[in-house]
Amino acid sequence: MFNDQKDSVTKLTQGAVIAAVYVVLCVVFAAISYGEVQVRIAEALTILPVFTPAAIPGLFIGCIISNLIGGATMLDIVFGSLATLIGAIGTYMLRSKPRWIAIIPPIISNTIIIPLVLKYGYGVDLPIWMLMISLFIGEFISCGIFGLIFAAALDKAKIGRILTSPNA
Repeated sequence: MFNDQKDSVTKLTQGAVIAAVYVVLCVVFAAISYGEVQVRIAEALTILPVFTPAAIPGLFIGCIISNLIGGATMLDIVFGSLATLIGAIGTYMLRSKPRWIAIIPPIISNTIIIPLVLKYGYGVDLPIWMLMISLFIGEFISCGIFGLIFAAALDKAKIGRILTSPNA
């Protein structure tokens, strides 16, 4: 019983820290975190479900808060955050695969969903396919490049092992 409580507190704390870091990264890099051309640095954190399932709600809540702070439309708050949630769940499901495969779900979910949000939530007057290309590039940079660098740094610092430990 005590270990279950400790595990719950640990996972809750991990999720809260991940949410807070996601928000801080969006605020600090606000100029490139929102809009039709974006490289949301916070999306590098979408690699974290490989290390801990606590990252899934952390990323989702962090995205909701970031979108609220960033002045997003309700469509963006709901569907933009769902894109991050879907990506995080997909990353968790692919956690036992090579790392480069685990980054695919957030790239795909954001590439498909966010252009529709930009078009219908903000009235961006660009073809959907152009928005998809733009979002794909931004997500590839943030999730693919920065996310994999971040995961390698966690592994090198042995933090990844701490996060994945059942007693963490």
